[in-house]
Amino acid sequence: MAYVFSKAVEAVVPAAPEDVFAVLDDPRRLGRHMERPSMMMLGGSMHYTLDEQEGRAVGSVIRVEGWVLGLPLSIIERIAERDPPRRKVWETIEEPRLLVFGNYRLGFEIATEVGGSRVRVFIDYNLPRSRLGRLLGAHAYARWCLRRMLAEASSASDEATTSQIGAQP
Repeated sequence: MAYVFSKAVEAVVPAAPEDVFAVLDDPRRLGRHMERPSMMMLGGSMHYTLDEQEGRAVGSVIRVEGWVLGLPLSIIERIAERDPPRRKVWETIEEPRLLVFGNYRLGFEIATEVGGSRVRVFIDYNLPRSRLGRLLGAHAYARWCLRRMLAEASSASDEATTSQIGAQP
């Protein structure tokens, strides 16, 4: 599929690539910014339904459904690539019912960096057929989502520290 728009954010996270990947590999955790009503969600929210592979294997299917402004929304995604602890990509497998995006490809890349991991989160996307995406700020929403996902990656350093403290005799 060809995508018209792309956005990406990146940062160095003070955690090992394996710890960062473990956090970002969980679709519910990565998308929890959409599960809570917020201004960017226009007061709506989405919930996740995972298959038996829980979004952690190539071919695994993720369903996301919810409501925004009284309108039903739904997305069906499939994991396209998964190379722990370096990269994961998932994409829509049919036209999503969303206000701001049409089809998209979303993913992250992790590289070892001095002091931790360099994390890059990206989205390649099209606007919805209705063209509401431009009106409702698809590009701003894409940046917001990516920043929320990068914030989840940053929590890996907190979790790694907590597990190391818990492992101390």
